[in-house]
Amino acid sequence: MKVVILAGGLGTRISEESQYKPKPMIEIGGKPILWHIMKEYSYYGFNDFIICAGYKQYVIKEWFADYFLHNSDVTFDFTSGKNDMIIHEQHCEPWKVTVVDTGLNTMTGGRIKRIQKYVGNEPFMMTYGDGVCDVDISKLAEFHKSHGKIATLTAVMLEQQKGILDIGGDNAVKSFREKSHNDGAPINAGYMVLNPEIFDYIEGDETVFEREPLEKLVADGELMSYMHKGFWQCMDTKREMDMLEKYLKTNTAPWKKW
Repeated sequence: MKVVILAGGLGTRISEESQYKPKPMIEIGGKPILWHIMKEYSYYGFNDFIICAGYKQYVIKEWFADYFLHNSDVTFDFTSGKNDMIIHEQHCEPWKVTVVDTGLNTMTGGRIKRIQKYVGNEPFMMTYGDGVCDVDISKLAEFHKSHGKIATLTAVMLEQQKGILDIGGDNAVKSFREKSHNDGAPINAGYMVLNPEIFDYIEGDETVFEREPLEKLVADGELMSYMHKGFWQCMDTKREMDMLEKYLKTNTAPWKKW
């Protein structure tokens, strides 16, 4: 099963870094967050990736073009007047990576539509290139196969950030308590599994996947959720980037199972 990763957005809310590179290429722990996401899937045996690139797409292509060389022991031999390169050992993952320029301003649905020919007529996984998670991807895939619907998304609880107030009709505060995990609401965390029929729900470049396609799937009874109660974190801001970096520095990153 192929893994499609959306990696074409501008990342304007983390412009300190994204002015130089696509947001999925922003590094945590010395590697792009895109690499971390791919390592998650690879841990469960999914090694065939399609990257939906857009903004500064050449950065992603150049990074993977150099990846093998940067992760190998190499001898450069100029003694014969040639540039002979000898690879001694390489430490790369068994990945097949297809990087597709899906356009600068294409919406999320349009990006998925543009890679249809690379997916073919088979189910595939899809997630966003700016969030990490410790969901069991093998169990997610099994769940998707079990229900027979077109689409499955991973749902996580978004915690309430503030204290909870109970306010009466006279505007008097009747009670106050600190937030708890149970006060949150389930949100779309990505980590989806999609059948090829999903392409029929996407019109073109202007289609926002999270709007018309998902709404129509709901109306058709074709969207299921896989509830994940573990770790999930997107990287929208510098603060969130620093938080993920801290997890890695302290060797407590929940998503790092490899």
